[in-house]
Amino acid sequence: MCNLSNPIYHDADKARQHLEAIRWPNGPVCPHCGVVGDHYSIKGKTARPGLWKCKDCRKQFSVTVGTVFERSKVPLNKWLLAVHLMTSSKKGISSHQIHRSLGVTYKTAWFMTHRIREAMTDTTTDQLGGPGSSGIVEADEMYLGRTRGKGQGSHIKAKQPVVALVERKGRVRAFHVPKVTVENIKPILESQIHKDARLMTDGAGLYTKIGKGFKSHESVNHYAGEYVRGDITTNTVEGFFGIFSRGLKGVYQHMSPEHLHRYIGEFAFRYNNRAALKIDDAARCDAALKAIEGKRLTYRRPDGAYAS
Repeated sequence: MCNLSNPIYHDADKARQHLEAIRWPNGPVCPHCGVVGDHYSIKGKTARPGLWKCKDCRKQFSVTVGTVFERSKVPLNKWLLAVHLMTSSKKGISSHQIHRSLGVTYKTAWFMTHRIREAMTDTTTDQLGGPGSSGIVEADEMYLGRTRGKGQGSHIKAKQPVVALVERKGRVRAFHVPKVTVENIKPILESQIHKDARLMTDGAGLYTKIGKGFKSHESVNHYAGEYVRGDITTNTVEGFFGIFSRGLKGVYQHMSPEHLHRYIGEFAFRYNNRAALKIDDAARCDAALKAIEGKRLTYRRPDGAYAS
């Protein structure tokens, strides 16, 4: 459990020191040239706290340069509190709640939450179900959104399909796809799942051909009321979808297609850093803070230009 009375959530200097300790455990790292430790702190009445200068490239930097926090006017302690709230809320937290809790405008809160979701994006490239894992990967798809009734107009967009792959007792990776077809699903499974893994799905026919590329493909027939047969089941991936669905209905209520991938990444991040894997709220928050580097997200102005 994370202590909300911790000074890092109330004092910008304490928050900066905490972030420096997480990002720079071996001393400051210049984001411009990559040199570690060979820098000096800039002092003086006009210098802002936490400003450094690289002895190698002679450029100035701070702990937020090159991260999702760069150039933000929001105090760093509020950023850290927002990260904690998003990482510790199992089904997510709305931008409206962040807006009320942090005392920032809704527009600012909305942008903050999307920057944090960008930091949560999984950038690992190792395959699921490989050596050292359970060797079992469950795959399934779900559809998000609502379908309007007759008379609502033919321009209404269809529900948004999401495909998830869950390594049993391990991680999840989920993807927003334009349509659930063999052509769209096959490249995802082949790139994300180890060829020696056992693939488990429901009885959907699209997995029949795809499954031949793995050690085995086993399925359960939901239409016949079969959900478990020995160790063959898709209950794990359906459990992930259950959390995602409850977050959508109870917290977010609406996720636009253009931002859906970030919401998916948010839920996947919390699942991959869940309590069942012995990761508590504080460790989960620190894991998100370690991932803020190199993931800038700018705000698009009405004129089409982008601003930091």
